[in-house]
Amino acid sequence: MEVGAEGFAQCLPRLRRRILRAAFVALDVEFTGLHSTSLQNNEPSLFDSPAERYVKARQSVQRFTLVQLGLAIFSKENSNKYVVHSYNFFLFPSTLGIKDVEFTLSASSIQFLSHYGFDYNKFLKDGIPYMNEVQEKILRQHLLAGTWKVCSTSNADRDVLKKAIDEVTTWIAAAKEEDTMILQDLSGYHVIEVQLVLRQALENVWTEPLGDKKVMVKKVSPEHRQLLENSSYDHCQKKLILLSARGFTNLFQILVKVKKPLVGHNMLMDLMHLHDKFYRPLPESYEEFKRNIHNLFPVIIDTKTVTKSVQKKCLFPRVSSLVEAYAVLCSNLNPKGPPCPVIALASGCSRYAEKKFPHEAGYDAFLCGSVLLMSAHLLLCRSTDAAVEAEPSFSQYLAVLAEHVNKVNFIRGGVSSINFSGEDSPCRHPPALVVHVRGWPGLTEGQIYQEFKARCRFDVRRLSKNQFILLSNKYKQVRHVLRDYRHHPHLQVSVYRHWRHSPSVNCLLQISGIVALWSLLAFVLGGARSC
Repeated sequence: MEVGAEGFAQCLPRLRRRILRAAFVALDVEFTGLHSTSLQNNEPSLFDSPAERYVKARQSVQRFTLVQLGLAIFSKENSNKYVVHSYNFFLFPSTLGIKDVEFTLSASSIQFLSHYGFDYNKFLKDGIPYMNEVQEKILRQHLLAGTWKVCSTSNADRDVLKKAIDEVTTWIAAAKEEDTMILQDLSGYHVIEVQLVLRQALENVWTEPLGDKKVMVKKVSPEHRQLLENSSYDHCQKKLILLSARGFTNLFQILVKVKKPLVGHNMLMDLMHLHDKFYRPLPESYEEFKRNIHNLFPVIIDTKTVTKSVQKKCLFPRVSSLVEAYAVLCSNLNPKGPPCPVIALASGCSRYAEKKFPHEAGYDAFLCGSVLLMSAHLLLCRSTDAAVEAEPSFSQYLAVLAEHVNKVNFIRGGVSSINFSGEDSPCRHPPALVVHVRGWPGLTEGQIYQEFKARCRFDVRRLSKNQFILLSNKYKQVRHVLRDYRHHPHLQVSVYRHWRHSPSVNCLLQISGIVALWSLLAFVLGGARSC
């Protein structure tokens, strides 16, 4: 089901009921970009600690925005069956009463989504507004002070407002009190914007929305207008304006309140955008970010970390994407144990059962939740020799997934996963290599990277004037380079030893040597004088 700004308010109560009944919720997010290339040294690297990677990713998250958020709500029925309601929400930053939001577009990301059929008109014209707590506070202050404004800068928005004002001012000159007129063909924010602009400009009019696209305008006395403004029937009450301006943030707050397990795939960037766009601007501190996310969502499961475990324990082929993981699991369900739960799409989402829609957020969220259930079922069947119940509960699945809960995959870095409920554990990488350059002056990190690029993928960091460290996450590549460069005329490659190659250790050894030499000389000279 696709949901835009026009139908979101009507859909929200039903979404809340479904989330309350859910076993868990799966999520996927599409962005206007991933890693900003305009920032120096912003590419992910195997040298990155989690805190260093967070700093890089934070800069990118602050530049890019969300275009679509997919939510798949998995509800368990009485039998061994989960019913899935999957939604695509088109999102667009709120433009009501706050500083105009600026964001960046990555050409490759836009082209990528376009290739998979993403509708940018829905993003731009019917995107659901959203704001974080800081933006909401600013809007509330402006509403209380009467200094709000609409950040509508497009000619189309200005034309809509101008047309409405012209119609009303022409009509009101000849109208009598209690006369009414109808403004037609409004949509989305225009329904609120037109009412706020008219009420601010004319003290003798009253407005009420008629459905999603019309506004009724009535001529009233200033005294009657004041009575209406203080009534509970005013659709432009400040709390209702805030509710409308918050948009998708209202659904985010429901998710936070109910604390259902949140499932994603490679979801670090998803979580950072959720924090930045719907909660608060990302903090500078990596540890504070982790604490905040854990408080918002105490149970997070990343299917990337889960499928890695399934590959090892169940000897499945290695997969590189969510679509591949789903296909492999569908073809390798446990034939000996009890059948895997039936995963049935609700009637409004049945097109996902008939055709693949990769990189559509709602479809990917559906795949993500399905991969979780199938993986958990396989791990449960392999975890015990005793017979598994014919209809395992979701709490049993959570128990078998306990080692993966709150562990979010960390792509190419110093740890294998980020632990949102504890300390990050370092992962085992192949040994680092050190390259000693001889007879090749002025060599840069980029040139070293290009030299080894044809054989394997290494991350490169300069160690000293003539030395570079290479890091890879594949043992086979390390062995090949050590073999192939054994007799290279200019590049001597060996395994990195901290005590031997570290500049700080070498410096300490040199200083210690000098001190020892002076001590020896002092001893010898002192002994000579005494003789």
